[in-house]
Amino acid sequence: MPAQSTATIPIAELMRQSGVKFGTSGARGLADDMTDRVCYAYTLAFVHYLMSQGEINRGDRIAVAGDYRPSSPRIMAAAATAVRDAGCKVVNCGFIPSPAVALYGIQRGIASLMVTGSHIPDDRNGIKFNKPTGEILKQDEHGISAARVEIPAGCFDAEGRAIDPLALPPEDDTAYRAYVQRYLDFFPAACLAGIKVGVYEHSSVARNALGAIFAGLGAEVVKLGRSATFIPVDTEAVRPEDVQLAQAWAQEHRFDCIVSADGDGDRPLVSDEQGRWLRGDVAGILTARYLGAAAVATPVSSNSALEKSGWFERIDRTRIGSPYVIAAMAQALAEGEDRVVGYEANGGFLIASDIHLNGRRLPALPTRDAVIVPLAVLMLARQRGMSIAGLLQQLPPRFTYSDRLKQFPTELSQARIAAFNTGDFDTDKQAIEAVFGQFGRVAAIDRSDGLRITFDSDEVVHLRPSGNAPELRCYNEAASAARAAEMNAICMQIMADWRV
Repeated sequence: MPAQSTATIPIAELMRQSGVKFGTSGARGLADDMTDRVCYAYTLAFVHYLMSQGEINRGDRIAVAGDYRPSSPRIMAAAATAVRDAGCKVVNCGFIPSPAVALYGIQRGIASLMVTGSHIPDDRNGIKFNKPTGEILKQDEHGISAARVEIPAGCFDAEGRAIDPLALPPEDDTAYRAYVQRYLDFFPAACLAGIKVGVYEHSSVARNALGAIFAGLGAEVVKLGRSATFIPVDTEAVRPEDVQLAQAWAQEHRFDCIVSADGDGDRPLVSDEQGRWLRGDVAGILTARYLGAAAVATPVSSNSALEKSGWFERIDRTRIGSPYVIAAMAQALAEGEDRVVGYEANGGFLIASDIHLNGRRLPALPTRDAVIVPLAVLMLARQRGMSIAGLLQQLPPRFTYSDRLKQFPTELSQARIAAFNTGDFDTDKQAIEAVFGQFGRVAAIDRSDGLRITFDSDEVVHLRPSGNAPELRCYNEAASAARAAEMNAICMQIMADWRV
């Protein structure tokens, strides 16, 4: 029989044509642009790249999971088809958190992928790729992007739909159970007895795990707000309705804490007893403190109370994005540090080395995780005999606030920020003060990721285009929560005028 014809597809060209580009740890774009053909090609490039690096072999298993977006099952099937056609075996882990499928892969030394758009609206989606050791890093993204793949003719129609889509194998709940057990094994039995926790379920794929873990540790769990449709909960820019819901629930139920997570369960939401959501970077400091961390890596945008607390021996500031945090943690380990952790302003917490506490061990999980954060915050508060609100009073008075302008083209964001980068500090300083002078005189400029300006008032304005959506984000830091929010409102108005 004649050999089946194939089409050679350069991944870089496919990214340009489809608009589906690599962001943090994988590909992301409009769900309509993430056709079966695009997702198949990207997954095939991922698998072939790992084979070329000697990290996996033909015949190996690869785990696949997804979130609750309407497009996720279709994309999971397209990715699974590519795994099969590359000569590997598909393990369908079902709909579980991103850190759960990553943990499953790390424990077994196999690759994995998660179909998710994280916190962004469900007209978008993505695929997060994990090596057997954890997330792909920037050098891996470049390697995958440079690949060329062969797609057999007749697999997809003119619209990129699979002609004969693969039926996913039956779900295997091993990854979910191992993820839940991870926390039941690390924390003492009944350690949360007497604690009342609200679990805001919405459409997070972490909702079942959160309820099972908190109940398993003795807490009284009340389930709240489960949704059959996808809700884009962003832990860095919490929706006003979620602020109001949490405060109303706290008043009604007298919770010690309300917990939740974003769509794929790698970014946490945790509240105090009054239903006020903690900032992710503040929760990260408290989590690192409870775990007894010695070295902490976090992006430049995170709250500076980290340094001002004096709790940690080593602090590394990075560009924004988990690959940069992971790289900094790896460097700390290579230099002989132990008890190495990291976190992001969105609250996602990463553990680079095994944590030993109270005679128990929490194995490393060097990818963003939501569950460890509320558990650690509650346990630290219990240790100190105070509420979460009381615990926050122990931190240096530094407060952050962030928001973003949606549908703000990345090219426009970059152009606006580039206007403050002439190569001459005095010229840039004058240009910045002409726009943001109400915050004081410019004391320092940091361009490691976007534009971070520190004023002589010790207040901060940090502007950055989103890495995975057409959004312009603004982070502010000040000595009070009210002032940080006020600064952010001013900055958002200035940025809104930039659209003209």
